[in-house]
Amino acid sequence: MMEISPGYLNSIASQIIMISSLLSGFSIAIIANLLVYKSDNQTTNYILKATTIAAGSFLISVFSFTKIVMVTTEGYPFEYVQSDLDIPKITGFISFILGLIGLTAVIALSGWTKSRKTGIFTTIIGAITLLMILINL
Repeated sequence: MMEISPGYLNSIASQIIMISSLLSGFSIAIIANLLVYKSDNQTTNYILKATTIAAGSFLISVFSFTKIVMVTTEGYPFEYVQSDLDIPKITGFISFILGLIGLTAVIALSGWTKSRKTGIFTTIIGAITLLMILINL
């Protein structure tokens, strides 16, 4: 397996932290709105669940990549080897992808609360969004 330089890994981790923080905050704001919204609609419950998965996943990603940034920043007081970063890299990447899936599920489900036509439209947009994100990762 190819070894990634600490500087490059630090930069990538910093970018993912910023993106995950933003998307986690956005997801938590949606959760807060849905919790005060009184609805027995099954679609709204699915949206709440997908948003909760997204928020939790993005938070895990933030803290996984924060460890990578800490360890790979010059001045870190302990010695480390590349294998010490395997668990945070894997955990962070998987949780980031789960967060993206959860958030695009919210996009896809959102239209179903209004009408069938809007639901079909938002489902198509959600699927295209997820596909384009995964292609560009």
